[in-house]
Amino acid sequence: MSKARPADAGSAKGSSRLRELADAAKALEAKLRLGGGPERIAKQHAQGKLTARERVAGLKDPGSPFLEFGLLVAHDLYDGEAPGAGVITGIIQVHGRECVVVANDATVKAGSWWPETIPKILRAQECAMRCRIPIIYLVDSAGVNLPYQGGVFPGQYGAARIFYYNSLMRRYLRIPQIAAVMGQCVAGGAYLPALSDVILMVKGTSFMGLGGPNLVKGATGQTVDGETLGGATMHTEVSGVAHYAAADDAECLRMVRDQITRLAPPPRVAPHDPAAKPGTDPEALYDILPSDHRMSYDMHDVLRALLDDGSLDEFQPNLAKEMLCGDARIEGIPVGVIANARGLIKGRPGEKPRFGGIIYAESAEKVAFFIDRCDRQGIPLLFVQDVSGFMVGQEAEHEGIIRAGARWVEAMATATVPKLVLTVNHASGAGYYAMAGQGFDPDFILSWPTGRMAVMEGESAVAAVHGPALAAAKQAQSDPSPAVQAAIAEMREDYEHQLDARYAGARGFIDAIVYPEETRSTLALALRAAWQNPGPHLGPYVIPPAIGPLR
Repeated sequence: MSKARPADAGSAKGSSRLRELADAAKALEAKLRLGGGPERIAKQHAQGKLTARERVAGLKDPGSPFLEFGLLVAHDLYDGEAPGAGVITGIIQVHGRECVVVANDATVKAGSWWPETIPKILRAQECAMRCRIPIIYLVDSAGVNLPYQGGVFPGQYGAARIFYYNSLMRRYLRIPQIAAVMGQCVAGGAYLPALSDVILMVKGTSFMGLGGPNLVKGATGQTVDGETLGGATMHTEVSGVAHYAAADDAECLRMVRDQITRLAPPPRVAPHDPAAKPGTDPEALYDILPSDHRMSYDMHDVLRALLDDGSLDEFQPNLAKEMLCGDARIEGIPVGVIANARGLIKGRPGEKPRFGGIIYAESAEKVAFFIDRCDRQGIPLLFVQDVSGFMVGQEAEHEGIIRAGARWVEAMATATVPKLVLTVNHASGAGYYAMAGQGFDPDFILSWPTGRMAVMEGESAVAAVHGPALAAAKQAQSDPSPAVQAAIAEMREDYEHQLDARYAGARGFIDAIVYPEETRSTLALALRAAWQNPGPHLGPYVIPPAIGPLR
């Protein structure tokens, strides 16, 4: 294997842009991790309960990583009252085994479901289905947030789809589902644990029922306390709905961990080598990206800090150099890397230089073949995005850029191996789609704080919308009208806001913002999870023919 090439002497270095954006994102995340705030945390402790984050920490292996999904979801909505949409989701390790966890945060409006809670839970379930890994529900929710029921209850992707996924996992996919009811679990939400394989409850603090004591009183006139109506003792000794009763949260978490040890081993385990080291210190990544996102840098520098020994065995290294393809390993796990080079790319003798970050017909054909090859050989794909789009113009059209682009997209969309996405800078236009954009169901979508996701950059949008007015003003040798100037300023401001990775995180366009120092370990965790499904990684789930309804 060859080492990733050193950076060009002209690359811009020493930028603090990535560090500044990382600091801002970390500060926001620290605030969001407090959930409903110290007072509500104290109230939960006074009830003898751990918080959702304390439960996740007690469930996962000590010191092991946590790939949290959607921490930023809804943080800029509802006047800040819905941090994380009231639910914590992600991948943890339990006795060394990757598991999905879904934990209601009762410090946020009693763990009730906001409109954004549903897609977070569905994304977590889809991860379990796509990777064929166990899923653990830590339930503590008052049910639907009634003022916002219109965004929660109805629709194809409303709350009912959670139970649809429950059923598919249980009947056809045979994915272990373990539910620990550690607080409230009322109304339709009770079907989530009921459709799981194992249900645990906590004595004195958990309740499960289609209606609570107040609803029962109003509907039937009966007066009954919560423990008698739907407590842990009743459900384990009378109704038989639950299977185990724990004395407290800590014992419940120990029992859940024990359940994981009883599962059959996964069908496939990644060839993991945790002792493998990158070629350079990941901290060096903070100084690679330039201060201006439009300036060039060497993508090889990025890859050197992510890949084992910094080694990338490049596929067709001297052809279509604006696209880097090659074989590598991350903590010993094989991966096919597809990355955008930036800067001005020197062409072959007699050819014009090419712009890095732009996809040409030749580069599209190169990547499509590489994807097909990795798919045939069962090698997962890692897309490292810094793409501005496909090339336009007469020459590109004559070369068949549309056909070549479609060839790439088809190869990427139909590849059955795991697909991981890391956005380090731009993710624009159809190039974002070709580089395994969210609509193509990659297994995991991660972004650095510098990720900029949009159909185009703000200046390009200004030129497209206000170009005629600007050209007319230039011809008249005058300034644009105040109205045009105001509209341009507003568009630039809107685009900068929407191009922020935190904006993408708030809307679930990415699973998580990751930071340079943790990128490599996060990718390794994601690869270990995805590796466990030897079958096709297409869409949220594929029902194996051997256990499907038409066997």
